[in-house]
Formats: sequence, C-alpha cells, structure tokens
Amino acid sequence: MLTNHTLDTLRSLKLTGMADAFAEQREQSGTHDLSFDERLALLVDREATYRENRRLTRLLQLARLKQPACVEDIDYKHQRGLARAQVAGLATCDWIRAHTNLQITGPTGSGKSWIACAFGNQACRHGWSVRYERVTRLCDDLRIARGDGSYGKRLLALTKIELLILDDFGLKPLGQSERHDLLEVIEDRHGTRSTLLTSQLPIASWHAYLNDPTVADALLDRLLSNADRIELKGESMRKKEKPLTNVNTQE
Repeated sequence: MLTNHTLDTLRSLKLTGMADAFAEQREQSGTHDLSFDERLALLVDREATYRENRRLTRLLQLARLKQPACVEDIDYKHQRGLARAQVAGLATCDWIRAHTNLQITGPTGSGKSWIACAFGNQACRHGWSVRYERVTRLCDDLRIARGDGSYGKRLLALTKIELLILDDFGLKPLGQSERHDLLEVIEDRHGTRSTLLTSQLPIASWHAYLNDPTVADALLDRLLSNADRIELKGESMRKKEKPLTNVNTQE
C-alpha cells in the first residue's frame, strides 16, 4: 500500500520518470543491494532524462521540420563544397547563441533543405525553439493574417522563435507586400534571434531578385551581416545512384 501511495504521489507531482524508475527498482532485485544514495541518484537521473526527452519531442513537433535529418548523417563523400569542419562548428549551435544567421545556397537537389533541417534538429537537441517555414507559404500566411487581424500576433510568434528556417527563398517573385512582410520578420529578429535561409539563387543575385532597392538594402543588411554561409555546388543529388544517407535523400 505504501508503495502504491508513493507512486501515486510521484505522478501527481508530475515526476513520471522518477515514478517509472521507482516501480522498476521494486521489480529488480539487483537494485536492492544499492545504498539509498545510489538508488536516489538513479531515480533523479531517470527523471532528468525523461524531462529532456519530453522537451526534445515537444520542440521537434513545434519545429515541423520538412525532413527527419540530423547532422550525424550528413554526407561528405560527394563533391559539393561542404566542409566537415564548418559543419562541426555550426553543429555546436554557438551561432544561434550569438543570434547570428546562416545562409545555405546551391542548385536544386544539392541538399539545402535537408542540411537546414539537420541544423534545425540539432538546435532542438540543444534546447532551442525552431520553426521551419517555406518562404512562399509564410508570405501567404502573413497575407491572410493581415486580413483577419492576426498579423501582429503572427509576427510576435515568429519573433520568439530562436531559430527560424526560411526555405526556398527566391523560388518565385515577391510582390510589394510580401517583400515588406519578409522585412518585418527579419527586422524583428535582427540581433535577437537567428534565421537560417536557403536559396537556389546565389547571394549576389538576391538584391536584384527583391526588385526594390530600399527594401533589398534593409533586408540584406540584416540577413547577411556577420552571418555564416554554406555554398553548395555540383549536380542534383537526386541523380545519384546512392542516397545521401542510408535512410533519406538530402533535399
């Protein structure tokens, strides 16, 4: 009866990991030989692990990453200008901690989206909040938000995200309102949050693509200043006989 009461109390206190570990200890005779301090340490470790895993699951769900990628599975065999040392440095997430940005450019199929999602996954594992958005879809959402009165709330939500992934920048022309919406998003995040942007267009073409010198100057100044860059090269990885990893195609 005392054991059941203890388990119920632990669960009522939302110490689920500790409750599960306590129940297991009751069933495992080997743990009975451990000291009180040792058994308590095991319970605390289980609770910490449980909470960490639960937080990671929640962060990944909120991130809505396009692909289940991770930095450990990034392929370096194919010649596409991807430096292992640079990826290792970015995988520390120090750039997110410093509130700087990252741009990944390259031709279709070179792995931009996959690598972006891998860094998103890594950020979640470090405890950062992440959100994946395709630029065209985000612009559509902001246009709708203007109409239904939720525009300010939507911008505020984007501002709070510690790593915002904007995929496929430059895929189609932007209208005037879309350019200004994108500037609002980047302006609110400048110096306080990190943005990862992928594009088929080389960075040198971004100013002309935006087709508005004033907005382009403001937007690119905030995106590109003090930012890391990965410039992928080569033909589409989808044409390769072997996938980039043993489970997924990276793009």
